[in-house]
Amino acid sequence: MHPAVETALTHQHLFVPVLLLFLATAAHVHSPVQHSLLVAAVSWALIWVLVIFRAGVWSNSGSRSRKTTSWLAGGFLALSQVCDRVACDKEGVWSTKGVLSLFVVLATENGLWLKHTTLPSYFSPDPDDSPIESSSSTEESSRPGFFRILAVVTVSAAVALSTRYTTDPTSVLGLSSVIFTAAGLVLLERALKTTKDDTNTGGRGLMSANGTFSRRTSMEGAQKEQQLASLRDVAAVMAVICGAATYFMEPVIKSNAMTWEPVYRELRGDWKSMHYHRTVQQVLLMICVNVLANTLMFFMLSQQGAVRTSFLTVFSFICARLHMSSSFSSIWFTVIFASTGLLFLYNSSPSAPSLDSRASMRVRRIIFLVTILSVGFLFIRRASGSQYYSFTAKNVLPFDPLSPEIPLASTPIDLAKGHPAQQLIEAAGKDFQSLLKKQSKSLEDATQEYRRRNGIPPPPHFDKWYEFATRNTVQLIDEFDTITHSLLPFWAIKPLSIRNRVKHVLGHNDNAMVGIMIRDGNVVKIEGGQEWQQQATAGMMKAFVQYLPDMDLAFNIHDEPRVVVPNDQLSALVAKAQAEAIPAAMKTKSPRNSFSSRPSDMNDGKRFEEAKTTLFNRFAHQQTWTHARLSCPVGSQARVFEDDAADNLTSYATGPLNYVYNQTAFSDICNSPSLGTSFGFFERPNAFSIIYELTPVFSQSKVSSFQDILYPSPWYWFGKVGYDDDHDTTWANKTNSLYWRGSTTGGFSRNGGWRKHHRQRIVKRLNAHKNVKVLVNKADETSPLFEVEEVDRNDIDKMVDVKFSHIGQCDPGDCAAQKEFFDIVERVDGQDAWWYKHLLDMDGNAFSGRFYAFLRSRSLTYKMALFREWHQEWLRPWVHYVPISLIGDEHLDLVRWFGGGGQPVDESRFPVKDGKKVDDNKGGNGDSIGEKKAREIAEQSSEWAGKVLRNVDFEAWFFRLLLEYGRIIDDDRDSIGYPGP
Repeated sequence: MHPAVETALTHQHLFVPVLLLFLATAAHVHSPVQHSLLVAAVSWALIWVLVIFRAGVWSNSGSRSRKTTSWLAGGFLALSQVCDRVACDKEGVWSTKGVLSLFVVLATENGLWLKHTTLPSYFSPDPDDSPIESSSSTEESSRPGFFRILAVVTVSAAVALSTRYTTDPTSVLGLSSVIFTAAGLVLLERALKTTKDDTNTGGRGLMSANGTFSRRTSMEGAQKEQQLASLRDVAAVMAVICGAATYFMEPVIKSNAMTWEPVYRELRGDWKSMHYHRTVQQVLLMICVNVLANTLMFFMLSQQGAVRTSFLTVFSFICARLHMSSSFSSIWFTVIFASTGLLFLYNSSPSAPSLDSRASMRVRRIIFLVTILSVGFLFIRRASGSQYYSFTAKNVLPFDPLSPEIPLASTPIDLAKGHPAQQLIEAAGKDFQSLLKKQSKSLEDATQEYRRRNGIPPPPHFDKWYEFATRNTVQLIDEFDTITHSLLPFWAIKPLSIRNRVKHVLGHNDNAMVGIMIRDGNVVKIEGGQEWQQQATAGMMKAFVQYLPDMDLAFNIHDEPRVVVPNDQLSALVAKAQAEAIPAAMKTKSPRNSFSSRPSDMNDGKRFEEAKTTLFNRFAHQQTWTHARLSCPVGSQARVFEDDAADNLTSYATGPLNYVYNQTAFSDICNSPSLGTSFGFFERPNAFSIIYELTPVFSQSKVSSFQDILYPSPWYWFGKVGYDDDHDTTWANKTNSLYWRGSTTGGFSRNGGWRKHHRQRIVKRLNAHKNVKVLVNKADETSPLFEVEEVDRNDIDKMVDVKFSHIGQCDPGDCAAQKEFFDIVERVDGQDAWWYKHLLDMDGNAFSGRFYAFLRSRSLTYKMALFREWHQEWLRPWVHYVPISLIGDEHLDLVRWFGGGGQPVDESRFPVKDGKKVDDNKGGNGDSIGEKKAREIAEQSSEWAGKVLRNVDFEAWFFRLLLEYGRIIDDDRDSIGYPGP
């Protein structure tokens, strides 16, 4: 025999548990939930086939009680598999496995159980003794604190296995599974131990040549055969029950069925073929793993009993939990479980020497103290800050925070670490790379991440959405929090009320809506708006409309948003959603993966029902700040009683020139009361027709205080502003200037109101003749020392080319005043912008329709935006564009720093014209940090835009949004959703 084999056999009492732990952990982690019963049935069937070659198909040897016990053991173990499959939630079921060892020990120590099943006590001094005559009570009394140590083991295992979301049905099924498993293990141990008695009952064996009788096999061999017979019976029952459950409960593996996480680019062929092969591969692999694991479990039971096997089983679940997601607390309680479990098994072993009573008491006290302190600390930490779900993320400063000198002033930044833009770029880049690495790589991961973020299952047909997204290489699978935030208040309203509000909105012609009806998986009617918007909106849902429920949708025609809910009502809606509606949906662990049929209050889609009145209020060409800030919290700066309230610069600005470090806080109008007199939308919007009741209106953009539901603009999908790569040029060949051409959109000007509009203020400031403040490095770039310094405006003039090309949206007098004040230039081709290194983009009446074309170009984009769009999580400031404020103190400094201003000019690079070297403003190609960062962001934005701003990206986001909205308006929304693969 090979030495390695001899060593393994000699130390099998150590080798078998380690190998079993490894295989069981792998099975827990990788077994497909949707096909778990199939894997169990086939693996036990294979074991049965292998065993019958040794034990026979049917054996008359052995007692009838042994066979009955074996069949019962197999039945209980099979029922535990069925419970796990019905729950269809791995980690939720795992959270109950911590009490498995407790149930096994209680079963083996319970006198009534022992009396009716003649089970041997685990603590019987002699396994051959009858349990009725055992001295288990004596042994228990000789080992004080036995059940206390068991309690510590159970608690530590439960904490290590705990998962964040576990609903009542999953908990019930999980505990049922644990009870069935415990009964099965104990009964199987009983069947294996009674085989020794069976070998003594009977037969005299075969007659030898001399007329004497000889034993057919030795007692040891007969015992092994009887044990194999028990395994055969258990395997047969397991295969039959799990096989029958598979037939009734699990989907058939076929090429057009989605029953496992899709993995692409692994096999040649279409996606369905790849998906089918991947499913088959995974199931076959898990069958092999389970065959080995179940066989080793049999050996473990026969050699070391049910209690030790149960401890090892629990430990395998803990290892699987750590593999899926680990934390300090889970690792710490795993250590407590392992150490206390070893102590428990040592103390409870009949052959182990007893510890000194004082030493034993000291060890137990240490264990109890550590456990109590650990559990107490965990409870305090969760009670103080942990929630079941969280819908907002904390804004973390991308640099070491310093206290502002005065309240609400901008946050200071350490200028010795470099220019503020450099620090913000580096911090944002690291954060974005971390975000990319965290994206889910499988349907199972995406489902778990959704549950982690939102506390509830994904909407129905989430698997179809995932297929669509991954097939079209969508980059950010998990970043859809904008949808969650937009729809959260609607959870507090009954689906019927939401549908009625949509019906009322679409029934009045003056409401300025595009109405779309979806029936039986098709767009059956569309009215309102321009033809291109109708075509684009319907076109965006063409690839997935078959998965949507019957519903009516209202799309806003206006550029401006439409829904603003007062703060007291909005807060109440959010509180109700978080306290009642969301927890109700959380209780359904295995939801139905389909929408409900068309409700009775919804028509057949042939017409929009007429509404006699409208709930929208019109305030066009009037000041609207008072109305727009209604949803701001009472304690915010926008709701301060005084007219001269200060802006909360601390929330978004840093440095001496107020660089924007938090674009989300900057675009939150509740932080900035000055917007009431500096932003055109609040001075006099071109259109302003709003409703104060929470109504599902889909808009292309909105300001932070509005409750419109954002969706990807059909303007982009239809390609209304395109990017022509043939007109673009290399970075080195671009003019080193900040370029912008546009009109005076953003608000209607009357009585000199244009002076309070954002576009006019920015153009005026960028072209002002007075000297400007910039940051100047008084040292070198390796050890910088930046200070604010006032420089001559003439040094920066050539770096700014920002002009109006059209004056509009104004009374005649205001139009004439603007034409006189501003230097108006001729209109140009939009593709001319690509000849400039630095492009300015800013809001107009709403979002800027040129932003995506700017990002696709090889130029650097500067963006001033209060209007929020769907892409908040997908396009990152300081990574893909440079955010700038409305105040504008930092504008020229950023252009100067990115453009290489203040650096020595290499006149040898100037072209020669008429015998003289002429500065053609083709700078910005040097090696300064600012110039390098400008090139990097321009390249990054161009590459990233090509990945996330395609039409299929708009469709994937829109698909996800409409699935979420479909659930919101479903009368059974608490019980529907995607249960997981």
